[in-house]
Amino acid sequence: MFKTDPNCVFIPPMKAKTRRQFLQQGLVLGSGLLLPKWALAAAPRKAKLILLHTNDFHSRLEAFPSNHRTWPNQGGIAGLGGRIMQERYRADYAPLPSYHLLVDSGDVFQGTPYFNLYGGQPELEWMSQMGYAASTLGNHEFDNGIEHLKTVHRQHAHFPLLSCNYHYDADPFFLPYTVVERGPIRIGLTGVGIHPYGLISERSMTGLRYEDPVEPLQKAVNHLRQNERCHLVIVLSHLGYQYDSDKIDDHKLAARTYGIDAILGGHTHTFLEEPVRVKNAKRETVIINQAGWAGLRLGKLEFEVRL
Repeated sequence: MFKTDPNCVFIPPMKAKTRRQFLQQGLVLGSGLLLPKWALAAAPRKAKLILLHTNDFHSRLEAFPSNHRTWPNQGGIAGLGGRIMQERYRADYAPLPSYHLLVDSGDVFQGTPYFNLYGGQPELEWMSQMGYAASTLGNHEFDNGIEHLKTVHRQHAHFPLLSCNYHYDADPFFLPYTVVERGPIRIGLTGVGIHPYGLISERSMTGLRYEDPVEPLQKAVNHLRQNERCHLVIVLSHLGYQYDSDKIDDHKLAARTYGIDAILGGHTHTFLEEPVRVKNAKRETVIINQAGWAGLRLGKLEFEVRL
């Protein structure tokens, strides 16, 4: 059982089953339908959140070409969008009340001619149509300058940008956190961004201030837990999965904070075969996951919430 909140349980990803195992499991689950009504009434009320996430899309609106050495005909919004809709369909018809949430961990921009031509407009419009709830700020979001980012996001995005360790006093266009509701489940979302030195030119981020993420993140998490009464707290991170140096990454962030259920990463284009579980500052389990890049994978976590 993996949890930071006693009401929230992380459900590890399912491994492939043989036909016999599948039938045996179906018989066990089916027998639950024969429980007396009093037993069902006494059971605690639960719901499931299916958390879908992407990162480092890099303007990959079309799939890689058929002659690509590594990912021929893969990636892009057609395949990614299909997988998102498939997971939503499964959630809608799950036996336990199930809800879905779609988020992104930054670097939506830059990587194909679409960004050079349209400056991020089609990417944000597609994400809005797909129902993304939030995204964090990747370093490539600033490639056309902070004013461009502010303008294109306000005009074409129907979801907030989140960062608790970036500050822009001139005209704030991103939030330190937000709270979304999926059915009876309250989810606190916040974001953290990488140190911009050497990644973002000074002229592209005029007025932006960076703060080491640990302290502002803990402040945001405490607020979401104590004041907003969130069942789950999720961090959208564009720090990177893990470094050999002292540079802050998702693993170090998890170990130095508490109250976080999951860190959804980006920046390092890391393909994880399954989520990683690490201990936080209070020796509780935090889930870390990352979904590669370019829409090649859709990240998925499932949480069972006792209401």
